[in-house]
Amino acid sequence: MKRQLQLGGKIALWLGIAFTATSILLVLALRWVDPPSSMVISAWERNSGRQAQHQWRPLEQISPHLQMAVIAAEDQKFRDHFGFDFTSMMKALNEDRGRIRGASTISQQTAKNLFLWNGRSYVRKALEAWFTLLMEILWSKERILEVYLNVAEFGEGVYGAQAAARNFYGTSAPYITRWQAGRLAAVLPSPRRMSARYPSAYVRNRTATIVRQMRQLGGTGYLRQL
Repeated sequence: MKRQLQLGGKIALWLGIAFTATSILLVLALRWVDPPSSMVISAWERNSGRQAQHQWRPLEQISPHLQMAVIAAEDQKFRDHFGFDFTSMMKALNEDRGRIRGASTISQQTAKNLFLWNGRSYVRKALEAWFTLLMEILWSKERILEVYLNVAEFGEGVYGAQAAARNFYGTSAPYITRWQAGRLAAVLPSPRRMSARYPSAYVRNRTATIVRQMRQLGGTGYLRQL
């Protein structure tokens, strides 16, 4: 029995080392290599039997208004934190009576969309934290924002800034206006329930709030400080 426990411990140790090394190398490679898809996109395609609308665009080809809109809407401390906004997380957890939930930063959302499956569990939260930490260490803030804007879901089967621009506004990612950007950011919490094409009163009001917050953060000049 003792020998079996020792063998099991060694196997667990080597599996842990292998996972750690593999995940570090994967995240490091994605610092320069653009991911062709994500776990969330692949899951949607598998479940729907359809091909997602998704086309990669480098950050310099994505409207700075959209860059600012997602920061204003999703993560106003993006520039300053190291992947986690603990104040917002604790507030959300307390309001939700301790369930596995919290206010996710852009880094956390990127980790979930890119690497993880849908669902809630302590294992998934631990992996989310691990990949978030790796991205913050190995990537620049600009790279995190770039990947996020290319894998975020803006509507049913619509992923990334370019697909959203084409689908909802008949334009390309560089030409998204301030108000269009605000509307896209407004639907991010629930893009399959809310619509950027046919905005509800809530989405219109939320858009106005986001545009105002963009100005309060300093507008697109904020991006030069990342």
